[in-house]
Formats: sequence, C-alpha cells, structure tokens
Amino acid sequence: MLGFGVDQLRDDNLETYWQSDGSQPHLVNIQFRRKTTVKTLCIYADYKSDESYTPSKISVRVGNNFHNLQEIRQLELVEPSGWIHVPLTDAHKKPIRTFMIQIAVLANHQNGRDTHMRQIKVYTPVEESSIGKFPRCTTIDFMMYRSIR
Repeated sequence: MLGFGVDQLRDDNLETYWQSDGSQPHLVNIQFRRKTTVKTLCIYADYKSDESYTPSKISVRVGNNFHNLQEIRQLELVEPSGWIHVPLTDAHKKPIRTFMIQIAVLANHQNGRDTHMRQIKVYTPVEESSIGKFPRCTTIDFMMYRSIR
C-alpha cells in the first residue's frame, strides 16, 4: 500500500489511510475558498485494521481561520468500525456556515502515538431544486420540445 498522505483521506478507498506523524493532537484542517454551509462530517475508522492507530477521542472545531476555531463536538470512540457521522449544527440544529473545519485527534486506542484516518467526507445540506417547482407539462406542444436533440 503506497502513500500515507492527505490524498488518501479523499481517494474513496477504505484500504488506504493518512498516517499522522509527531505529537498529539494530530490535526486535519479542511479549508473552503468561501464561507460554506456544512451539515455533516463523516469519518471512516476501522479498529480491527488499525488497532492502536485508531482514534479514541476526537474534537471537531469550526471557524473562519486558525485563530478563532470553536469546538462544536467532542467524540469518544470505542473500537469504531465504519462511518462515524458527526452533525455540524448549531444549538438550534441549523447547519453551520464556516470557512474551516479542524479535526483534532486527541487520543488513540491503547495509548497509540500516531493515528490512521481512512476517509473523511463533508456534506452540505441538500437544497430543493428549482426544477422540481415547475408543474409537469404534458401537452403535445410541450412534449415536442422536451428533449435536446
């Protein structure tokens, strides 16, 4: 298995992973070009494969930059296997608008030093399409022009 870099966090391959190096907390920073509405953060963890490299305590922080990050969730993971869904909502259950998400691995299972993270996905709220607001047109005149030729 080649590569243990950041690219492995987004390669849609559950067999690869990012491996941290150095002292805790291990940080993954996700920055957006513009303020973005986010609803859910999903992290794939696999204790059976990663053992002491598996995160056991994670902090999720959001903000405009590194200097004003606020913790919105702290998770205790017990031998996780699969996708962990972290709601990114405010006190009123509304999705958060942010420039940055930081995932901090505060501790690993078995007091492991470095960590493995297999996949990270960030989801935005699904917005209703404007197409769905139009009535269905079934006249013969309309049907003639319904497909692009």
